[in-house]
Amino acid sequence: MQYKVAWIERSVTWDVGCRALLVYITHRPPFLTHESSEAPLKADFTFTVTSKLHHQLLLDYLTSNMPLMDAAFWPQLLAQGGITIDGNIVSDNQLMEEGQVVQYGIDDYEEGQVDTRWSTLWQNHEISAIHKPANLPVSRTTRNVYNTLVQILRRESPWPDAHLLHRLDLETSGIILIGHDNASASKHQPNLPSLIKRKIYHAVVKGVPEWTSLDYECELNTVKDSAIRCQMHKVESGKTSRTKFKRLKTNGEFSLIECELMTGRKHQIRAHLSSLGHAIVGDKIYSNNGEFYLKRLQDKVTEQDYEALLTPHHLLHAYEIHIQPSDQLNDDEVIITDSEYSEPWQVFMKQQGLD
Repeated sequence: MQYKVAWIERSVTWDVGCRALLVYITHRPPFLTHESSEAPLKADFTFTVTSKLHHQLLLDYLTSNMPLMDAAFWPQLLAQGGITIDGNIVSDNQLMEEGQVVQYGIDDYEEGQVDTRWSTLWQNHEISAIHKPANLPVSRTTRNVYNTLVQILRRESPWPDAHLLHRLDLETSGIILIGHDNASASKHQPNLPSLIKRKIYHAVVKGVPEWTSLDYECELNTVKDSAIRCQMHKVESGKTSRTKFKRLKTNGEFSLIECELMTGRKHQIRAHLSSLGHAIVGDKIYSNNGEFYLKRLQDKVTEQDYEALLTPHHLLHAYEIHIQPSDQLNDDEVIITDSEYSEPWQVFMKQQGLD
């Protein structure tokens, strides 16, 4: 099995805003036994001008949208006839109009390598349930614009206008729902509670919880003076969050936990398990006081640090979702499961006797 990892030998300085947690590290983790490499590629980009981009200058948008590209590249591409709007080559930096389709290509394009092996788990005429691999961003980050789940789907699937209905964290694998086009997404996104009835995750945590089942509720929020701005903390006054936990297996050192979301707060499962004293294996933010996340931002992660993390991504997987599509006869729920755990997950579980 070929296993692609988000690794490229490049040194950068990161903002602590958690917008793009995975990529561009300067030390190759010793446990990544399946290295992949990609030659620079010819990348073709297409986007439709939204109402938010209406009357924004073309080159201003392109420069801000792809910060890894030298700003001088865009005027050169424009002068070479490399940008089209609605199929017509443009030669001047013009104001974009809502609804226009902008296309351009970049030769020798490079960005963070990711696992692109998505698959379709279920679909009807409006929406699909997709398997998202770990370490694949669902949408553009500071470092990945071309290889994101939504862009890959638009290139490779029958849905060139695919839209996300919800999100998964970068390192989380498993089920994510998408709308086949903008109309489908606009229909279902405002009504997700009616569509999604249950969301169940699997997590591998450190230690053995004293409980076999737990209905856990607390207030979550960011903390102003936190070193990691996106980290969610248990606080006295915040957003109510609730997760139902069930201990499925343990070997005395690590445990497999079923996690059912009753609310949908940012990083909810990760923050809840950490606050209970059982951080998810490989979680760079919610274990070890965020030490490895902060060190990586400063390019100071060592091979010993990666050995301590145990896995190249945190072991959290969106395993099961119950949905009630509007076209389902007799209003029966559709239950979708995803048993396509990542290779690092499978290796770790086998090593620990938890498979």
